[in-house]
Amino acid sequence: MTISFYRSGSAAMIAAIFALSACDTIDTAKTPAAAGQASVSSSAPAAVVAAPQPPPAPAALTDGIALYNKGSYSAAIKRLANGQEIWSADTSFQTEALKYMAFSYCVTSRRKLCKQQFEKALRLDPAFDLAPGEQGHPLWGPVFNQAKRSVAASAKK
Repeated sequence: MTISFYRSGSAAMIAAIFALSACDTIDTAKTPAAAGQASVSSSAPAAVVAAPQPPPAPAALTDGIALYNKGSYSAAIKRLANGQEIWSADTSFQTEALKYMAFSYCVTSRRKLCKQQFEKALRLDPAFDLAPGEQGHPLWGPVFNQAKRSVAASAKK
């Protein structure tokens, strides 16, 4: 004779019994909460200290990128070039501004100026590189590669 646990509803009960049997028993008389003490676990993780946040991007940088994204390339170049807070900020902000200026020059068919901005960024930060999605762009990808070769060649001299 086969007993069907699913029909009798006992399968869930048996699973619960097995799950509970695997648990440790808790002696409430020995817990700090039962004794009127604050409950503190000795295995609790230490307080997590928040990592310092990077400084916010200069307004001129965010404005310039927004202008670029809207297709206002000449306005983006002007905002980025004249944003004094960019050029006195961290080099990562400066290379980002130079990158968007280069992009703007490239999409407006000013390849020489595009290359110059990439060269400035590479001299400022030799590890500067385009994101994978930016590297293969037909307008600025080849210009960026030329700038890398030019900066590398001038560094050897």
